[in-house]
Amino acid sequence: MLTINKDKTRREQVEFISVDQLVPEDHLVRKIEKVINFDFIYDLVKDMYCLDNGRPSIDPVVLIKIVLIQYMFGIKSMRQTIKEIETNLAYRWFLGFGFTDNIPHFSTFSKNYERRFKGTDLFEKIFKKVLQQAIEYGLVNIDAVFIDSTHIKANANKKKYEKVFIVKQHIIPSKNQFKNANYFNLACF
Repeated sequence: MLTINKDKTRREQVEFISVDQLVPEDHLVRKIEKVINFDFIYDLVKDMYCLDNGRPSIDPVVLIKIVLIQYMFGIKSMRQTIKEIETNLAYRWFLGFGFTDNIPHFSTFSKNYERRFKGTDLFEKIFKKVLQQAIEYGLVNIDAVFIDSTHIKANANKKKYEKVFIVKQHIIPSKNQFKNANYFNLACF
């Protein structure tokens, strides 16, 4: 039996429900949140932030978790990662955001990296500690290691490059030129 649902009013239906209720219990981000303690990050970065001056920063744990989401789920760019976080409730839950919270702009990570972390080994320390915890709790199988050394084209801003138009000339060969094998070989090359 064919059921046609033309009633679109349910899209605007208001319900009392939490983000936590909508994230499946077996989702990978729940497993990570359950076993990995990210609090060590605050001690590592405390000297990089001013406690009494300037506007409030983005939580450094959130910045690291955004990068984890990007790598764990194979998202190509930070811009795309932020788009995914905006619509994926499991990612929002993992980062501690609610339904209506604004997600940081994609440039926030690169600005923080440039201003706070560039030239330090903080990222290496953080990811080693996260990896160590993941291995301890069985989230990583170390029986086999796969290394991808594929060279891929950068997913750069395609609006920044300069477009150059090249005018091609089409030469229509005469009957005599068709008979000449050398011309034909050059024309096909």
